[in-house]
Amino acid sequence: MIEEQENAIVISLYDDVTEIVQLADTLGYNSVKTFIQHRKNPDVNSYIGPGKVNEIKEFIDDFDEEISLVVVNGELKPSQWFVLEKKLKRDVFDRVRLILKIFEKRADRKEARLQVKLAQLQYERPFVRELIHRARAGEHPGFMAGGEYQVDDYYEMIKKQTKKIKEELDKIRDDRVLQRKHRHVSGFYLVSLAGYTNAGKSSLLNLLSGEQVKVEGKLFSTLSTTTRKIDNGQIPILLTDTVGFIQQLPALIIDAFHSTLEEIEVADVVLLVVDGSEDNQLAKKKLNVSLDELIELGVNSQIIIVLNKIDLLTEDEINKRIGFLQKEGKVKSKTIVPVSIKFKKNIPMLLDTIYDSLPHVETIKIRLSASKETQAFISWLYEKTNVSSINYNDQVTVTVECNALLKDKIVSTCNKLQGSIIS
Repeated sequence: MIEEQENAIVISLYDDVTEIVQLADTLGYNSVKTFIQHRKNPDVNSYIGPGKVNEIKEFIDDFDEEISLVVVNGELKPSQWFVLEKKLKRDVFDRVRLILKIFEKRADRKEARLQVKLAQLQYERPFVRELIHRARAGEHPGFMAGGEYQVDDYYEMIKKQTKKIKEELDKIRDDRVLQRKHRHVSGFYLVSLAGYTNAGKSSLLNLLSGEQVKVEGKLFSTLSTTTRKIDNGQIPILLTDTVGFIQQLPALIIDAFHSTLEEIEVADVVLLVVDGSEDNQLAKKKLNVSLDELIELGVNSQIIIVLNKIDLLTEDEINKRIGFLQKEGKVKSKTIVPVSIKFKKNIPMLLDTIYDSLPHVETIKIRLSASKETQAFISWLYEKTNVSSINYNDQVTVTVECNALLKDKIVSTCNKLQGSIIS
């Protein structure tokens, strides 16, 4: 069943409104009109100036259908928001509030819901302070601001709830750190998916892991981390999908989602997925935004650029797109792997690139006597390492590639079984 969309109008200081319209659509609003007010700096009182506010009010009053929301393609100061809501008598969402509402709608797990709520509370604090200031000055708190409720009490509630949520998230973060440590010690490498929202990260997770994580053609369809094992008969890898990036991702969202985004920071390898079907300038812009976010997060591990949707390009266009991004983007010497997730094209090449990029891969060759204990150990090696060769003669000779953290455990077990390390 298709949800009926409510109507919205968009206000912007510049012409490019594609992304803000997509965000409004993701939240369920149909943008019926865009008002562009070219200004170098926003008007200090109403963001767009009094003349434009009056023009928009007339449009809303005269429009045949109800307009439920006014979307501002930028970040409003509390005083500007107050003026716009009071004059237009409609809900006014700036870009940050719109993203937070999408996050609230998408959050389907406890951690994501807590992170979204924390970001919302941090966003609301200056706006509630503005309402307190206006109320004490004798002004009505605004058409959509809740009437005569006690904003002072609400402000205190925000502070208390913020503290409580931070404590809960700190505990979840500590648990996540222990979980990652256990995975590393168990021989798993950690690979994280990153990239602009709706670039195809969840689809790539499904393809590489054989799982069926929900995929939607909407912005921010993934908020919670999802981790799956890549079962390719080689070194065991855990692949984690994370929240997508977007231009000017608000700092309060990055702060609230710190424990989730940390999965990217601590990964052994990061797969940065890019929609290769978009034109050069848009692909470059989204790639650069994503790389800037990775730098901001402190990522120092190997980054592989995954250029997705090459099924929509000719071979010549693919080569030109890669050449352009290498020349004009911020990829420097990073490897770019062109793929089609939809048609599973170049996936073996991508897997080989991932394995070649893993840090501190150890190769160990051991010789063991044949026994039940040896067979159990070999089964364990198949689960935790990449068994590159095995020969059964008078003794069993096994060559494995593994996470460096497993080397001592393999050597110790081999010694217990009275085996020998050949190399």
